[in-house]
Amino acid sequence: MAASRRLPPADGGDRCAVRAAVATALRHASPPGAHLAVALSGGRDSIALLDAAANVAATSGDTLVAFHVHHGLSSAADAWMAFCADACARRDIAFAARNVEVRNAGDGVEATARERRYEALAAMAREHRVDAILLAHHADDQAETLLLQLLRGAGPRGLAAMPVVARARGTRFVRPFLSLPRAAIDAYVTSHALAYVDDDSNAHTSLRRNALRARVIPALRTIAPGYPATLVRAARHQSDAIELLDDLARLDAHGAGHDSLDLAALRALAAPRARNLLRWFLRERGLRAPSAARLDAMLQQLLGAPPDARVAVEHDGAVIGIHRARVVVHTPAVTFDARPWRGEPEITLPHGVLALLPAEGEGVARQYLHGRPVTIRMGGTGERLRLAVRGGRRNVMDLLREAGVPPWQRLAMPRLYCGDTLAAVAGAGIDASFAAGDGEAGLRLEWRACAGTHEPAPGQPAKKQGCGSDERS
Repeated sequence: MAASRRLPPADGGDRCAVRAAVATALRHASPPGAHLAVALSGGRDSIALLDAAANVAATSGDTLVAFHVHHGLSSAADAWMAFCADACARRDIAFAARNVEVRNAGDGVEATARERRYEALAAMAREHRVDAILLAHHADDQAETLLLQLLRGAGPRGLAAMPVVARARGTRFVRPFLSLPRAAIDAYVTSHALAYVDDDSNAHTSLRRNALRARVIPALRTIAPGYPATLVRAARHQSDAIELLDDLARLDAHGAGHDSLDLAALRALAAPRARNLLRWFLRERGLRAPSAARLDAMLQQLLGAPPDARVAVEHDGAVIGIHRARVVVHTPAVTFDARPWRGEPEITLPHGVLALLPAEGEGVARQYLHGRPVTIRMGGTGERLRLAVRGGRRNVMDLLREAGVPPWQRLAMPRLYCGDTLAAVAGAGIDASFAAGDGEAGLRLEWRACAGTHEPAPGQPAKKQGCGSDERS
């Protein structure tokens, strides 16, 4: 249950080690006089962190706030939040809380709750403009995480477990206790007679971490007296290994490109280096790491494809494809319904803005836009334009390809139709029969694609940001 409890009084303890760990972590991870937050669940570890951080901040000049995430998964959740608010009030520490809704999205309740928790913490960090959020994970947590990753068959990045300092969702997270065993936290809580809440779900062995803690780790301690320190050290070795692997990927990417990868350079690498480079490239583009089987399938499709093959591998809300003999990450193809044009200077579409700007002697002649419906549409099959009066009619998709428009954007490049006749295509040109002559009033089409859709965008490729580069016709 969620009752408040205290460990019985004890002599001494690791009070100095706990506070020293916080002071050391803050000295290396944040500037002097920083504005810091403690992620406060109300449990033993986070209460110890709150108390130690408050003690350190009193002499370091740092300011402190506590963040609590209300998951609503326990009937005691309201009591936990009230306990945390009271613990902060007694220490004169600012307190903020946020409710989240946890639904099992297929990854399990634990994983979903963790995802919502970090999202909420990052949101509160932005709102309160904190420099870093302190998390109370300790060495036993680190050892358990490494074991769980081993059971999942994880690679070096997974086996590195949790970093002391990490940046995620635009927020810096710091784990001061990561080298301290649970026993040191217990001793600190005991010596200071700190009250905390006891989450009874920690005893539910239906949860994998709890089962590991209850059934496996006691046996490990009997045969490995150095536990958990030995596994913490193993995680540090893996952390060193992934730094070297990332450095190798950067070296390989220098010859293969950064915003995109040269397909020939990727093919020239031995299989382990090719996997390492592609995994690094996807992570740099803001995508989650694929499983080993998924990564191998991606490589097989990419390396076996001709330079301009229509490869489209969907992953984590983005698409990995090939354009002009380079591997690129882009947003999925955009679709939109036909939009009537009634004379407005701009039409906003899901992937950008089409401006129709007054011009003289260029663009679509205004005389052809009166007396018939004018619509902005997506592409269709068999479309053709005649760009010169004496020229032949050409396939629009070929014109867009020659203009450098990637395959996944060609159908979504806006078309201007007069009645049922194609008059112009952004990025391709104006049909000669609709083009404004010398000195004639016209409308020039200017396409402003939103970042993340026009070019293979860095960061989160599935998210559109403001509008950027222009395509003119």
